[in-house]
Amino acid sequence: MGSKSPRGEFAARQLAKKRKNFRWHDRYFNRRMLMLDEKVDPLQGAPQARGIVLEKVGVESKQPNSAIRKCVRTQLIKNGRTISAFLPGDGALNVVDEHDEVVVEGIGGTRGGAMGDIPGVRWKVVMVNGVSLNELVYGRKQKPAR
Repeated sequence: MGSKSPRGEFAARQLAKKRKNFRWHDRYFNRRMLMLDEKVDPLQGAPQARGIVLEKVGVESKQPNSAIRKCVRTQLIKNGRTISAFLPGDGALNVVDEHDEVVVEGIGGTRGGAMGDIPGVRWKVVMVNGVSLNELVYGRKQKPAR
């Protein structure tokens, strides 16, 4: 601590109080304490969330790639927010229909952002109607009729 800091036998409480105040100047401490990232996050800090498929959409990939990445617009059940979620796997779009219940999770980009060449898509679908999307894509399981 600097010269303006208290020293001596009974300084501990003041030093702790000072340090506590200074921590608010750290941007990451500030965001964490005020829970700003959880407030903005559609999943509200949860690792996964359930949602209803509103529509199937194709998202064009960023340069230098040229492809249409298959995604779904999903309305989350917990708060009604709408997000885009990526469908991993070959032929996954044929498995998912509108009004299906899906479970989405983070796609794994840096600091919770988008991954690879898919712009603006931060989530991926992992389950459809309670069955793993992976199992459905590989044909190991059938999608239950709802």
